[in-house]
Amino acid sequence: MVEAVLIDLFSLPASLHNGIQGVLRNTLEIIEKCSSTPTPFVYVMCCQMPESERKDEQESLLPALRDFQSTKKGLEVVCAQTTAAVLYTIKQILDEKDLSVIKVILPSLRKELMKVYIDHLFTAVYQFEFEDLKEASDCNNLQTIGPKREEQTVSTQDVALIRSEIQMHLKSLPSLKGELTILKSSLIPDDIFLHGFTTRTGGISYIPTLSSCNLFSSSKRRDPQAVVKENLRRLANAAGFNPENFHRVKTDHANAVCVMGRTEPDSYDGIVTNQKGVTIAAPGADCIPLLFADPVRKACGAAHSGWKGTLLGVSMATVNAMVSEYGCNVKDILVVLGPSVGPCCYKLPRESAEEFHRIDPKCVRQFDSAAPYIDIRRATRVDAVFSAKKLCTSLTSSVLTSAHRAF
Repeated sequence: MVEAVLIDLFSLPASLHNGIQGVLRNTLEIIEKCSSTPTPFVYVMCCQMPESERKDEQESLLPALRDFQSTKKGLEVVCAQTTAAVLYTIKQILDEKDLSVIKVILPSLRKELMKVYIDHLFTAVYQFEFEDLKEASDCNNLQTIGPKREEQTVSTQDVALIRSEIQMHLKSLPSLKGELTILKSSLIPDDIFLHGFTTRTGGISYIPTLSSCNLFSSSKRRDPQAVVKENLRRLANAAGFNPENFHRVKTDHANAVCVMGRTEPDSYDGIVTNQKGVTIAAPGADCIPLLFADPVRKACGAAHSGWKGTLLGVSMATVNAMVSEYGCNVKDILVVLGPSVGPCCYKLPRESAEEFHRIDPKCVRQFDSAAPYIDIRRATRVDAVFSAKKLCTSLTSSVLTSAHRAF
């Protein structure tokens, strides 16, 4: 069932500007007549040029739209200078209302272009259907606005222009939840390795669970790749690395390690390299992001260590990869633990807790309960201390992702 309707007026013929209220009235009548259930939310997209660039016919369009909006409950007019700006604004409204099934009503010649915008600004979470903008209100006798072609194609140049338009709009947006912050460890020498841990601040992702410096896009999430790419651009600019040479692990909550330059596994929680100018990264939240650095061999690694990866020894596997691939001496490898959940806030079922208890009894609190508290940071230290010369926690245990709003 359609949850919202978008009416695209960006390419509305100038001859219809004066009669825009009639066009909208007829369109809404069509929606009501041809739908089994009423659509509560309708959004009208239109172009709002700067005053210096407006033509005579545009002067009457916006006031007419505003007047029409005031008479129709559930209808909202969204204006901006570009399609990207309007669509992204509407996307924010849809996400706030948790809507995902959308009908787009537009001139037929805009359909393929609109699909390119949608492919870049939305994900597979959303479902779109398209309908030609009509003038008549009789469902059995509809007249399409504008010329119609049997086949429409979008040129490579058009796609590039749309991508550029989207990038420029996202680049213009303010950072959310504060400025971008990079936390560093004094253990890793800055003159050899650029390194750090990000917080949640400084990006443009507005979805509550992803806000704001989200660096991962998925078909199951509402944050599109274009937004993640902009977040990465801002991070790269602040940290000083090339975003085109950025590689993050493909988490599987296991202990596989990717060696840069070799065939990439389908999934892995550790990654190592000795290539200059390459940035590697691992995500963290409840799970621990780990950084590994060998200042002697100029090699480094990153790993994602959740409770499963901790039990499987992903930190040990990452160290072993550095030793076997780059000839690192285990005594030269520095290991830094990033922000993660702490023992005060993290529980696991008793059978899983028993495995941590075997690593070190101090890793488990309230062991006799059905869901004991687990110190995965301590378990990771125990695992890594067998492999590295020095082990340092970049943040004290008082800075926990579950208890700090920055993470």
